[in-house]
Amino acid sequence: MINGILAAEEKFASCVAKAVRTYPRQITAAIATLLLCAGGGAFAVASLPDASDLPVKQVLEAVTPHPIEAQTEALESFSFTLFRSDETRASDTAEALLRRLGIADDDAAAFVRGSSAARTALLSRPGRTVTAEATQDSRLERLSARFIPDGQGGLQRVTIERAGPAFTVRTESESLTTSSRLASGVVRTSFFAATDAAGVPDAVASQLADVFSGDVDFRSLKKGDRFAVVYESFDADGQALRTGRVLAAEFESGGKMHQAMWFQEPGQKGAYYRPDGESLRRAFLSSPVQYSRISSGFAMRMHPIMNDWRQHKGIDFAASTGTPVRSVGDGVVDFAGRQSGYGNIVIVNHRNNQSTAYAHLSRIDVREGQSVSQGQFIGAVGSTGWATGPHLHFEFRVNGEFRDPSTIARQDGGNPVSATARQAFNRTSVAMRAELDAAANVLQASAN
Repeated sequence: MINGILAAEEKFASCVAKAVRTYPRQITAAIATLLLCAGGGAFAVASLPDASDLPVKQVLEAVTPHPIEAQTEALESFSFTLFRSDETRASDTAEALLRRLGIADDDAAAFVRGSSAARTALLSRPGRTVTAEATQDSRLERLSARFIPDGQGGLQRVTIERAGPAFTVRTESESLTTSSRLASGVVRTSFFAATDAAGVPDAVASQLADVFSGDVDFRSLKKGDRFAVVYESFDADGQALRTGRVLAAEFESGGKMHQAMWFQEPGQKGAYYRPDGESLRRAFLSSPVQYSRISSGFAMRMHPIMNDWRQHKGIDFAASTGTPVRSVGDGVVDFAGRQSGYGNIVIVNHRNNQSTAYAHLSRIDVREGQSVSQGQFIGAVGSTGWATGPHLHFEFRVNGEFRDPSTIARQDGGNPVSATARQAFNRTSVAMRAELDAAANVLQASAN
């Protein structure tokens, strides 16, 4: 019986398949007509009621929550880890840093104080990124700091980790990868506001100001002035950890275009040049302190301590204690020590009987008789001597006479590209020009 039914089904299916192969169009049309009729019938019959006419029924049901004690026990049995990151500060102690990271752990603080590797990583330099992992009762589980050691090109990671009742510390090194980044922007209010809006790091913005200091007056820029820059970036862990030098840049101010490119001839110091090969190097940088503002100029003023009118013999740069101070030009340290109202001061002798002075320093990093290069750090901002607050007092002297320091960046100090290096310079110039065009196109696209 069952075999007969199966045979009949197979015969029927075979007939259907043969009919589909023989009359495909007719069968498709018949199925479509059937579906349309069925759909039409459905639309003709179906009639949805208005939602306001539907009956409403309210259901009330008592719910008994779990006892508070049971919920508390459940929370206490649940273990979780807290993560927090911050940057080290110049005033940090072990307790202050851990407290800012949300950690209350005397054993951890004692370990940091007693470990030279931990102290060097966490308390020797401000601005280092620190990440902590803590238990819910604020005990330290793991703390890591990553930074680029002074004078080295790689990343160093120091990790402090709980191991039972004690702690361990390990140091790992990792190489950095170098890449180039593009940025461009338009001045709306000020140059540094424009670089911030364009995502340009402060160190790169300061280099731009130095490169074009002899061509552009950054204190009187006009709305609509624009810039484009290509700069080095050193990366690790998928993040940019620090920036390098500006590779190429252009600045359009007052309708005039200024361009610069970094180039190093074999066996010589690198420098910035115009597209025609002329050197942009100046004998002096425009400022001894990066990311600062002038708080008092070279003019008559009321002395803040003597309380009388007198000539201010230099320029004061407002900056926080510990901000690095750099020599504005090549030279030899003539004096490094303490002088009366100047407090800690460094005096550098330059060519043509010119000298610069850097006063009220919190720290001196050079010694008398030492040769220094333009841009080399020689100390740090402070408030020693006759100072009402942290700042750098900067002086410029010619044959012992005080001159306005704001004029020193106008002096030329470099030679053009030599004939032997011209071909290599031209190749580099073409490549940098293409990258600057790409940066400018990004700006134009974002404006549209």
